[in-house]
Amino acid sequence: MTEPLLRVLQSRGERITVGALPWVAPVYRAMAAVAEVIELPFAHGGLQWSARRAVARQLRGKFARAIVCPNSFKSALLPFWAGIPERVGYHGEARYGLLTQRLPNPDKHARPPMVDWYGALAAGATPINAQPRMQLAEQTCQQAIAAHGVRAGHYFVLVPGAEYGPAKRWPTAHFAALAQQLVAQHQLPVLLLGSGKDEDVCAQIALPVNTAHPGACHNLAGHTSLQDAIALVAGARAMVSNDSGLMHVAAALGVPQVALFGSSSPLHTPPLSPLAQVVWLKNDASYHPALDCAPCFARQCPLGHTRCLEDVTVAMVVARLAS
Repeated sequence: MTEPLLRVLQSRGERITVGALPWVAPVYRAMAAVAEVIELPFAHGGLQWSARRAVARQLRGKFARAIVCPNSFKSALLPFWAGIPERVGYHGEARYGLLTQRLPNPDKHARPPMVDWYGALAAGATPINAQPRMQLAEQTCQQAIAAHGVRAGHYFVLVPGAEYGPAKRWPTAHFAALAQQLVAQHQLPVLLLGSGKDEDVCAQIALPVNTAHPGACHNLAGHTSLQDAIALVAGARAMVSNDSGLMHVAAALGVPQVALFGSSSPLHTPPLSPLAQVVWLKNDASYHPALDCAPCFARQCPLGHTRCLEDVTVAMVVARLAS
């Protein structure tokens, strides 16, 4: 979602260095606008004062401007301690003094599209509805695809996880039924991608598929690097996912995809690609008033039924894959 912002900055003649945590750094390395990626040695949670001060000392005097994309207090500390003269970001967590230019936080009840939200940090050159772009070296893609015994364009990718929480996840049984139908209909393998946290869920999806079609469903959750996962998405015939990070990767790579939304909203974080199809019952002819609770943006369904995703059928997804 930050890529259009970076592209606008580069078009002005700015050289872009991105400071990113190791788990997301490969995404920025696949962006043409980024000249350099600095991997930040910070763990999740906590201020980690000494580590941030150490990195700040290394960066001192090297940059004229910092664009602080996260809204947290700690994310603004690094450019402040590094003495970067211009520090731009949203007001966020009361970041008085840390930022030299603070944009007002948008109303949480009127969430703007994320691309526009980040684009506003470019100061007057907001990339309205710009499609994010990513590109991997062809050799990188070929090596990753060959290493997993598949051919580019001859497999489907399913991504059943969503780091934010279970309220964003299409049911496991639905994913399993979809995988079985894709294998039976197209005679092509299905790759399941995700983090190590998704390995058990992916095993539940793969079991019935491989029982009926031995070896057709590959559970790669937790067994690929992010760079390899991006390469496998790039080579897929099509991808089906929840509202997740790899959903945006597929959009930026121009891969045909179906994105499943429930507790979140495609008005806020859509997959910005002409090849993306969105399933969101709020906008579907099968909409039922019982789903007035969506989007709730909760990690777990407050009502305990997750009907916003339970009621999304395999047939709906298959129809969009075929369109």
